[in-house]
Amino acid sequence: MLSVRDLNVYYKNIQVLKGVSIAVREGELVTVIGSNGAGKSTFLMTLCGVIKQASGTIEFMGTSLDKLPPHRIFSLGMVQVPQDGGLFPEMTVLENLRQGAYRSPAVRNMGQKLEEIYGYFPVLTQRKNQRVGTLSGGERQMLAIGRALMASPKLLILDEPGSGLAPLIVENLAMIIDHLHKQGLTILLVEQNAYLALELADKGFVLENGHIVMSGEALELLQNELIKKAYLGA
Repeated sequence: MLSVRDLNVYYKNIQVLKGVSIAVREGELVTVIGSNGAGKSTFLMTLCGVIKQASGTIEFMGTSLDKLPPHRIFSLGMVQVPQDGGLFPEMTVLENLRQGAYRSPAVRNMGQKLEEIYGYFPVLTQRKNQRVGTLSGGERQMLAIGRALMASPKLLILDEPGSGLAPLIVENLAMIIDHLHKQGLTILLVEQNAYLALELADKGFVLENGHIVMSGEALELLQNELIKKAYLGA
């Protein structure tokens, strides 16, 4: 579904990504883990067309994304949940959810999609007329994921969904992500919490200083001694 080959990206004359190659197959949950400054955010911004690569190729479902603007990439079905949620704080929960469907074919089935999202996140039903700025951090993250799902994504990209949240909230989000994966949704999860990410994923890539330094089956990476020492505190 997603093929990234030999991606080289510069930010203010500094090379941030160096020959990055990653593949995501339909139905997989793939994770990219790495410490702060590894290049994860630049990688996601490049995938979604915000930053253009110096060289290398990005293909999504057989279509080259190299020259496409972000709104065209979104319309193909690649939908990202940014780390800060990207929500509209002065708008209500319901208004934010509806925004997710406006630029996608899902707008024709908005009512059905809303019921689906409320099923995943019952608290949003109770908060639907509440301004987003008054929500807790966990509720905002649920809303951000819900809004992305309103677009009926073919590939859902999650940028550190558990960042800054209480452990119980992170556990609940992990259960929802796992459920979405088991329902057949293809997911690219970018995380600093390596244990959480590898527990959920089918396959993992380790990004360090702009390079992919290791990749493989998620369960194998969990057992790797270098991964344990560097990311799992073992």
